[in-house]
Amino acid sequence: MNVAQAEAYITQELREHLSPTLYYHGLHHTFDVVNQCQEIAAAEGITDAEQLTLLRTAALFHDAGFITVYGGHEALGCDLACQVLPVLGYTPAHLAVICECIMATRIPQTAPTHLAKILCDADLDYLGRADFYPISATLYQELVARSMITSQQAWDEIQVKFMSAHHYLTATNQARREGHKQARIAEIKAGLAAQVSA
Repeated sequence: MNVAQAEAYITQELREHLSPTLYYHGLHHTFDVVNQCQEIAAAEGITDAEQLTLLRTAALFHDAGFITVYGGHEALGCDLACQVLPVLGYTPAHLAVICECIMATRIPQTAPTHLAKILCDADLDYLGRADFYPISATLYQELVARSMITSQQAWDEIQVKFMSAHHYLTATNQARREGHKQARIAEIKAGLAAQVSA
């Protein structure tokens, strides 16, 4: 598996073809997810080179479908991986693992394997991070650009509902992110309550 060539290919595709209004789901998000996958996998004790390569490839392609669609992008990311990766030494069995990981990131997340759980947690890692608010603001901006959200208050209500329903799937992220995520939920709820009473 030539993951370096796969990374070069998808980086160029995303850089050239993603909409400039993907303020959250841009190339920077893909690389954040790749990096978080690496951190979580190390903490989870994954050392097998093939497993790590499959996870990195899945992370690289997990949002590639945004090149052509907004909703349902996961399936198109799988399609692109299946078109591109066989010539780079990826077998049908490898592609099955990669696509299983990518499809697990659909909301609500359902991850049947350890690798899929790691990718899911990496994808939403920011929910429990110190940079939650600036990253959240980019997603708000992206949704406003698509007329999918009407106000900051509506966004805050959606965030509380989404984050309250979300669960980290790995022991690593349950330990390092869940407490911070709960704190953000409490802060947003307090802000909403203040708006109501104002």
